[in-house]
Amino acid sequence: MKFESASKKDIEELFPGSSTAKVEKERYLGSLGLQLDAVRLGANTSTIYQNDPKLLLFTLSRYKFVSKMFAGFENVLEVGCQEGFGAQVICKEVTSYTGVDFYLPHIESAAERNTAPNAKYQVHDILNGALEQNFDGVFALDVLEHIVPEKEDLFLQNVCGSLKTHGSVILGMPSIESQKYASKASKAGHVNCKNGEEFRNLLQQYFHNCFLFSMNDEVLHTGFSPMSHYVFVLASNKKNDALNY
Repeated sequence: MKFESASKKDIEELFPGSSTAKVEKERYLGSLGLQLDAVRLGANTSTIYQNDPKLLLFTLSRYKFVSKMFAGFENVLEVGCQEGFGAQVICKEVTSYTGVDFYLPHIESAAERNTAPNAKYQVHDILNGALEQNFDGVFALDVLEHIVPEKEDLFLQNVCGSLKTHGSVILGMPSIESQKYASKASKAGHVNCKNGEEFRNLLQQYFHNCFLFSMNDEVLHTGFSPMSHYVFVLASNKKNDALNY
């Protein structure tokens, strides 16, 4: 419901049975401002919201971290965007956002629900190759842990191939230490979790500058990563070998 239309109704109909003073009700209505139409969540995001809603808070916190690291970038690529749940956070900080996923229903859902004018979506499996366009920033959250170790180099090669020479990458995954607390379903899909140092060492094969961060719930850390359930690596300046990918 838009406030613009709701405010024309009799105030008492909007607050049935309330004894709060009329002036307070009017002040509350004024605080709502002009509300936009509601946006429906995609099927996958809706399932998470109903089964484990706090996970969406943690997810948005990870996107906030990416948005601050990539703030001001001209064009950014997300690998494994799913239904585009976190894209809105990124779109507020960058000029252009592209989300790719290998699962067509995710992309269709993201495109249908997209409200950001600077976002676009396309089907693409990063293991099949790099994108034709090169980006200032590339990020993938909760992706690499689902890729078997034998293909992680292919994944990173194609990420590098989608990145400008001096671009930056952010990868995030659940730490190996967190897996003893993971659900049975999560453990089945997490085939390539790492600890913080292993994660950074992997990215150092491809980038000159690699910075390790970690997170517990929505709190970001720069300290002892084994005590954290989620790890990030921010990497920049591709090495010469990576430039050839």
